[in-house]
Order: sequence, then structure tokens, then C-alpha cells
Amino acid sequence: MILRLLWASPATLLGLLLGVLGLATGGSARRAGRTIEFHGGGAAWLLDHLPVQALALGHVILGRSAAALDICREHEFVHVRQYERWGPFFIPAYLLCSLVLFVRGRDFYRDNPFEKAAYREAS
Repeated sequence: MILRLLWASPATLLGLLLGVLGLATGGSARRAGRTIEFHGGGAAWLLDHLPVQALALGHVILGRSAAALDICREHEFVHVRQYERWGPFFIPAYLLCSLVLFVRGRDFYRDNPFEKAAYREAS
């Protein structure tokens, strides 16, 4: 377990930074399983600019609201496990997949294999 936490820690640190900024701007935090969830404040502002209700960064999950986190939690937990497998390579791999899909005229989000796995495994 410790090795998985360490392997995912670069993204977790980014998530913690964004989460703390969210707290400083009126957001809230709570623990869920082995993750820390942040919602509202700056986290909501960030997610308003993305096509998602929640976003995992290592062992941190950012959500627009507490309700959004409740709805998306299982999906985001799949991404947490993906971070534990891919470590610091997850974000570049995810973004590269999205770029290739976009260039090929496909949906950069829904057709991304990481998202497909998260939707399939969370169902």
C-alpha cells in the first residue's frame, strides 16, 4: 500500500495543492476511503472549466459539490487505482490518449481508454 501511495504521490501533491486553494476560497474537505475529497470554492471553479463533475489527482478527488462527489465517487476511485498502477505516467498517458483521439476526430473524453475503463468498472 505504501508503495502505491508513493508511486501516485506526484499527482496527489498537485491535488493537495489545488484542494488547499479550494479550502482557502470557501471549499470543504472530507476523507473517503483512502482519498481526500475537496469540493466547492476553487475546486468548483476549476471544474466549471472542464467537462466533468469530479477529477482524481492521485489520492485526491476534486468535486464541484458534495453531491457531485457522491455521484462520481466510484468512477473516481477507478482513476485512483489507475494512478496507483501508472504513477507519474498517468497524466501524460491520459493527455496523450486524449490528444490522439481529438486529432482523429473522436471524443477526447468519452473515447479515452482510461475513461472507458472507469465507466465500465464503476458500473
